[in-house]
Amino acid sequence: MTDLPADQPAASSRILLLPPDTRPPTLDLPVGLGRMTGARVSVPPAEALPDFFTPGDTTVLRQWTLRHATAADAMVVCLETLCLGGMIPARRVSDALDVALERLETLRVIKRLNPGLRIYAFGVVVRVAHDNDPHEEKPYYGDWGRELRAYSTAFDRHARHGEPERQALIQARAGVPADILEDWLGTRERNRALHLAAMDLLHQGVLEHLCITLDDTSEYGLAAFDRRMLEARADELNLWEHFDTYPGADEVPCALLTRALRHGLPPARAWVRYSGTMGAATGMIYEDRPAGELVRAHLRAAGCVPADSLHEADFVLAVNTPGQRQANVQPDPATVDTPDRHLPAFVDELISDMHKGRPVSLADVAYPNGAERRLWTLLQRAPLSQLAGYSAWNTAGNTLGSAVAFGALASLVQDRATQAEMLFTRMLDDALYQAWTRPEVRAALESPSPFDLGEQRAEAETILQRIVTPRAHSLWNTHFAGTGLSLNLGPAHLAWPRLFTGVFPLRVEQPHQQPAPSAGDQ
Repeated sequence: MTDLPADQPAASSRILLLPPDTRPPTLDLPVGLGRMTGARVSVPPAEALPDFFTPGDTTVLRQWTLRHATAADAMVVCLETLCLGGMIPARRVSDALDVALERLETLRVIKRLNPGLRIYAFGVVVRVAHDNDPHEEKPYYGDWGRELRAYSTAFDRHARHGEPERQALIQARAGVPADILEDWLGTRERNRALHLAAMDLLHQGVLEHLCITLDDTSEYGLAAFDRRMLEARADELNLWEHFDTYPGADEVPCALLTRALRHGLPPARAWVRYSGTMGAATGMIYEDRPAGELVRAHLRAAGCVPADSLHEADFVLAVNTPGQRQANVQPDPATVDTPDRHLPAFVDELISDMHKGRPVSLADVAYPNGAERRLWTLLQRAPLSQLAGYSAWNTAGNTLGSAVAFGALASLVQDRATQAEMLFTRMLDDALYQAWTRPEVRAALESPSPFDLGEQRAEAETILQRIVTPRAHSLWNTHFAGTGLSLNLGPAHLAWPRLFTGVFPLRVEQPHQQPAPSAGDQ
């Protein structure tokens, strides 16, 4: 592809997406980001994709990939979906390594069929979950999660520090039944081997770029041990120009889609504006590094670079960091809402940026799993519909990767209605639902399990619709009604039988605009 001017998108881009699952942030968001730039992003039929912990149909996924790859410009592919049926199923299924590697060879085949196809692949190091979740992990994790986490930490401490940590490792190993430990470690080893094989494909030129990310990681643990192995292999094969490994997971489709859409363009330059002067040094709960290093990793994954000055920046990445360290429960005056930052001044700066016509994408990582309520309240005096992007969901990495994609693609937007649709959806989900409505729905239920609502799901969805629908309309009427666009809002529901992920069907349209065709393959 020939180089294009910085503000000229490749409107005819045809991109295939094999997502990690079907949740809105991992499927609808990257498809919508592509659609707003004029690209066509095609995904496999819904029945072939993973549904919660039920694996996708790897045979159908392979056939779909082979059928469509010859006419595509680029492909963004989750290795776990192609080879093991999905990101969550990859932690649970017993498929043998040789079977997974045979499925991986599909990428070599399609590259041979279409040598010009740019394949952007990503995998996720098997996490050591913070919660005893028997559904996203293997069922025994519900009973043995604490002990497996203890083993994970002890193993990595011993690997790094040697003999002084040996006794702690012996005790941790003794605390887990041998068959459970063997099975759990075997799953990790199979997936690691799959990732190493993908690195070989990168070295051989089959892949354009490869991200192997770490989900819910920490300073010590088996994920950190795996990361060091991946880094050593990248050193050995000299892959670093086209390889990234860093904390993240669900947001990677957006990052790699950004790379695909900006192919042939100069790297987008981001001016990073933190809510506190020490924001780059603040600590995250689910990542193994401070906020500033996490920002740099997510910029690079999306093919972006930090700007040397505000004047030369293509967009402002506004990052609401905690005062010192993230906390789970709002408000938290001990580590989040401290004198180390001043939110009113942060909002003043964002409003000034927008009034001066700078694209601003806001990443709110002060708390995980939803917007900071104080910041959202202060933002109500800002022209929210003029933001280039907004994100405040799940981990800091999930939030940052999504916000970076919004910002980096701002200059390529052709469809303003779709851009507003993606922006409004994130505000509805991350702020109105995650920060306010979800706790209220939980409080209205009878001791709901965080892992499976069971028979309470229908009641939860009824309460969800009753609370969030008027809030959504109020947000639209306050901040978006003056854009000349119209909102068509469907009934909210849950993606899975748990409160963690809501689904908010909506369409934003120009007056008299025909609805856009579905991104799915027909």
